[in-house]
Amino acid sequence: MGHIIRTATIDWDFPFGKNPVDLIRKPKIPPGRTRRLIPGELEKMREGMEKSESTYLIPMIEFAIETAMRRGEILGLEWRNFNFRTNTVLLPVTKNGHPRTVPLSSKAMDIIRSRFGLDDKRVFAVTETAVRLAFDRLMDRIRIDDLHFHDLRHEAITRLFERGLTVPEVALISGHREYRMLTRYTHISPEELVKKLG
Repeated sequence: MGHIIRTATIDWDFPFGKNPVDLIRKPKIPPGRTRRLIPGELEKMREGMEKSESTYLIPMIEFAIETAMRRGEILGLEWRNFNFRTNTVLLPVTKNGHPRTVPLSSKAMDIIRSRFGLDDKRVFAVTETAVRLAFDRLMDRIRIDDLHFHDLRHEAITRLFERGLTVPEVALISGHREYRMLTRYTHISPEELVKKLG
């Protein structure tokens, strides 16, 4: 709106005087979530799923932590997009609209191989609603507070930095086109830095 009034004033000589939009206070952008897994929570999740019929959930959670992929990206994984020779997967549809090829760790590849034969087309043949409900039920059952599936992406990206990957390397994996956005996801603990400093 402010741009329109400035253009009308400067380019078309409209007599607006002072731009009224300049008087409006912009709302503050709330800080991003910083929730990470607390030691023991992943094991608690595994134990909580032992008798569940939602057998896909723990592999999906572990894959999210290993790859920093979003829930929708994981649910969209198709066998035809994997290159088992190079340990990569093509994500043709991403949040930012740009396809990306994600390098996969050996642990991520093991998770994928464990899914062979369960569905001809998709690695995780469930709906987003089913995953959300199963995840929420699990959190309630094992009494883990304030953990969302998207927090696993925060966890994954932070772990990549803790492993010593550079910003461009992490951006390649996570799909961030602007490096500054990665600062939202990095929550490196002071204890980890002490270990690095010696």
